[in-house]
Amino acid sequence: MRLSQPTRCTILARMTTPHTIAVLGLGRMGDAMATRLTAQGWNVVGWTRSGRTAGAVETTADPNEAVAKADLVLLSLFDGPACRQVLDEVRDVLRTDTIVLNTSTVAPAEASKLAGRLGPSYVHAPVLGSVPAAAAGALRILAAGDHDAVDRVRPVLATLGTVRRVDDAPTAAALKLIANHSLAGAVLALRDSLRQADALGLPRGQVLDVLELGRLGGLVTAKRPFLTGESAAVTAEFTIGALAKDMALLAAASNTPLRSAAGLAGTPADPEADIAVAATVPAVADAVLEPLRAYMRGHATGDPSHLRQAFLPTAHIEGIRDGVFVSWRLDEYCALFPGRPAPDEPARSRRIDAVDVHGTVATATMTLRHGVDLFTDIFLLVRADDGWRIANKAYHRHS
Repeated sequence: MRLSQPTRCTILARMTTPHTIAVLGLGRMGDAMATRLTAQGWNVVGWTRSGRTAGAVETTADPNEAVAKADLVLLSLFDGPACRQVLDEVRDVLRTDTIVLNTSTVAPAEASKLAGRLGPSYVHAPVLGSVPAAAAGALRILAAGDHDAVDRVRPVLATLGTVRRVDDAPTAAALKLIANHSLAGAVLALRDSLRQADALGLPRGQVLDVLELGRLGGLVTAKRPFLTGESAAVTAEFTIGALAKDMALLAAASNTPLRSAAGLAGTPADPEADIAVAATVPAVADAVLEPLRAYMRGHATGDPSHLRQAFLPTAHIEGIRDGVFVSWRLDEYCALFPGRPAPDEPARSRRIDAVDVHGTVATATMTLRHGVDLFTDIFLLVRADDGWRIANKAYHRHS
């Protein structure tokens, strides 16, 4: 990116506290950090691609103008491509002695590439905490970079929060994604709790009062206006779209299944809404559940007509039976049911564990306990002209 890279001696010779800070990206977090730095006496000039101006911060319409004045360039951008685009735009005025402090949440591979391009004057420093923490100087910062560069920007970081040193840029980026994964898990756990409470007919306020006493208490307290539908005057601090982006980055980086990535990406809510809104999305519609309930009625009564109501005529039911793979057509499967309940039906149980809807298709998991046998059923459902039906079922019989 630069014509020449600074040597360690160059950085050592210029290890002075930055006098001017250019903050590139004045979104929610960038604005909060720029405002905090300005309030604490730092000389800050800000820029954002949207042209948005921050009341407490001097801004410019040209990022080159901001960077040309700066000893420190602080990036607070949406993702890795945005970081690359902005750095390419200012490359001609970015001095070799200017530290680039990147607080953006990016993929580990993207952080590694940025560190390789900028060399020892690059500090990767993703932050834990949202707008209130930035405003209060209470962020937790994962700082990775050349030892001297990190020391040079430490006074700036200390203004924003507490610093934890990390070995390298990709590790810092990965740790930030892991931290956000725990937040996504908490949001989805809260969503599940609220859905179950709604199914039981419990008052939302009473449920939130009790949840505040438990492990989700901090999240419930901070997000209560969004959870009660009283957030008209409350600004989103961290959006569904941003958290979904982070989970997609984590899933791609780890190459490991990540339920929260799909859970957030498929949330039927405004991506610019606060993450708490994702916890208030109602449970799946009864129309999706009806074929699963018909299937359970078929097992409970032994009446195959319920199964024909649940499945498409082309469905197959597949699994291992007595050590042999079987693939029944619907007629063959229905022939297994005698038209009356099993003798031990009062002791049997069935429950729907999960349903994930993706437009016109859905997947579902069910657990059935039939005497000494425990079954896990996996369903593929489709929305046909006459409503949702089960297209196929695969099962596992636990020994």
